[in-house]
Amino acid sequence: MSKALARVSRADSCSGCGLCAALAPQAITMAMQPPGYLRPQQHAPISAQTDTAIADACPGLIVDPTPAAPVEDALWGPAIEVATGYATDDTLRYRASSGGAISALLIHAMDSGLVDFVVQTGADPAHPLANETRATTDAAEVADAAGSRYTASAPLERIEEWLARPGRFAFVGKPCDVAALRARARTDPRVAEKVPLMLAFFCAGIPSAAGTRRILKRLGVEENDVATFRYRGDGWPGYATATRQDGSSERMSYADSWGQILSKEVQFRCKICPDAVGGHADIAAADAWYGDERGYPSFEEQEGRSLIMARTPAGAAILDAARMAGSIKSTPLAITEIIRMQPHQARRKRQLLARLAAMAAVGRPRPRFAGNHLAEAARGEPLPSQIKAFAGLVRRFLQGRA
Repeated sequence: MSKALARVSRADSCSGCGLCAALAPQAITMAMQPPGYLRPQQHAPISAQTDTAIADACPGLIVDPTPAAPVEDALWGPAIEVATGYATDDTLRYRASSGGAISALLIHAMDSGLVDFVVQTGADPAHPLANETRATTDAAEVADAAGSRYTASAPLERIEEWLARPGRFAFVGKPCDVAALRARARTDPRVAEKVPLMLAFFCAGIPSAAGTRRILKRLGVEENDVATFRYRGDGWPGYATATRQDGSSERMSYADSWGQILSKEVQFRCKICPDAVGGHADIAAADAWYGDERGYPSFEEQEGRSLIMARTPAGAAILDAARMAGSIKSTPLAITEIIRMQPHQARRKRQLLARLAAMAAVGRPRPRFAGNHLAEAARGEPLPSQIKAFAGLVRRFLQGRA
């Protein structure tokens, strides 16, 4: 086996991005493994050069420091501009998971000629519970792919195909996908030439396919009778909705689908993510949750609102252009306000050093996350919480539950 993949396997740190399969397509393929995560399967030897290329970009092994920006926040990453906003197209705003900011930016990027197509992930038409990464070329296709997909995807598996295709494209992926593509750009000049825009979303982790089946069971819908399945969208936060072949449907609230089921099925790599907020993207977007009277995010149905972070000059330029074109409306936001909208992300980043220490304590290989402000973030977490995070993960390791 590849030395890089062997280390990832020992650490259980695979994110399922698919980059290794793209770099060695004759030797590595992505396949679903229980309880429902995409993992690389090596079936032929690879060269030392290819193994090094994998090791240099695999987010299960390394996540580079984020690009420099006027603001470098330990929790929220680099920022040129922070805002809340939404797509001015009411239909797009309603269909998307939050305010439709990413979808509106993608459509503007194509309409303005910045890119010729978009590489993004949506529901697989042949397998409605699964994902498919595809090239979209018009607004209708972008809108069709809008909405969160809380199950495995490997958007970099076909990156060589997209890079070989005529024209430039925008790439949309999980933070780990974007970090891997940025790392690959160091040794592959085609990435900078062909991908002028990379977008990401704040990610709470990738649940297993088993989590989706648990939702179906709770809804009383047979898997082979599902015509379409939406995890989010059609409102904010929207409902997990299973539509049967006969057109009837059942739905579950976001608080129940994510909070009670999917969040408990998240793969291990996501629990040690140093950049779940898309720090390597040109623009990262998230749910700009409104806080309730206790200061916690409220999941009551409302008009969608996105948190938008422009992190690079390219990101700031496309955001400004989309506003001028009337595709997006936005309101400036102080970066210190994000914690009220995304408290879970803050807590996870603050506890990451403790979790990495737990990996070291039981002899698991650890990914290289130097330069991601982990020590600075950890100083914001009370010591008892750090100890609890460390001890809890060690216990799960020893019990074989992590």
